[in-house]
Amino acid sequence: MKKLSNTALRLVARRFKALSEPIRLQLVMSVMEGEKSVSELVELSGAHQANVSRHLHTLADAGLLKRRKEGLHVFYSIADSTLFDLCDLVCGGVEDYLKTQVDAFG
Repeated sequence: MKKLSNTALRLVARRFKALSEPIRLQLVMSVMEGEKSVSELVELSGAHQANVSRHLHTLADAGLLKRRKEGLHVFYSIADSTLFDLCDLVCGGVEDYLKTQVDAFG
């Protein structure tokens, strides 16, 4: 593994921190299905518009999502395609972990 500078480590930590909130993960997973407007994401998440907007801003600041404005509407899409691989890797690991936990009680 390549050694990272302190600046690079801070950027990596910032991305992981941005993904540390369940609602942010929910928003990312929704956007992974395709570009979504803020109002669509509000409806899908069931959260308040101000809360969703704040979380989307955090994800965009971390370089994970990008935003596009069209008139009065703002749309979000995936900015970094490695997010798909990261989610597959982590979700697969969680699935394997849960299976071992179930097997331990079975």
